[in-house]
Amino acid sequence: MKLTIKDIKGNAQGEWEVKFPVVEDGSGTQAVHDVVVAYRAAQRMGTACTKTMGEVNGSGKKPWRQKGTGRARAGSFASPLWRGGGVVFGPKPRDFSKKVSRNTRQLALRKALSERLRAGDVVLVDDFKLASGKTKEFVNLLNSLDMNGTTLIVSQGADKNLSLAARNVPFVALSTGDRLNTYEVLRSDKLVFTRSAFEQIEARLNKE
Repeated sequence: MKLTIKDIKGNAQGEWEVKFPVVEDGSGTQAVHDVVVAYRAAQRMGTACTKTMGEVNGSGKKPWRQKGTGRARAGSFASPLWRGGGVVFGPKPRDFSKKVSRNTRQLALRKALSERLRAGDVVLVDDFKLASGKTKEFVNLLNSLDMNGTTLIVSQGADKNLSLAARNVPFVALSTGDRLNTYEVLRSDKLVFTRSAFEQIEARLNKE
């Protein structure tokens, strides 16, 4: 599979042969599902917490005597039936993360990138250096590359000017070649890779 290399003005500069094994058949779908579920689960804070009968504030005194008052029997002010009482089977702090093997993550990323490559959603640019951190300059570059919808820009490493210019653009996300994950690949409408970032991805996907 080949990609057209463009400059930041959108002009063709040559072709690039994809060097990682593209997933051709229907394999990898379950891996993508498992990785995305694990990624989203890991984003959960897991800090929800309720108090049980033993944790709510109040004394352990019996509200009134057992018999003779005409009211229902009660043994504690912390009863779950009462306002301000404990919560039965309420949430407690927990870790929602799920374990996914390295091979599954590799397959999922290869599958997701393969599908985006086949769909024509991947744009390869020679470089994406900005002279300044001005948002106007950044938006002009996106327009010259004919980017419509949400866009993920993947660079080789952190770029201060790129981060400054893109932070006020709501439909643009940034990532790097060594940190790109399956969820990011699937989330945006278009993917823009610099050549060096794409080489990083290929090196990651070719590791045994």
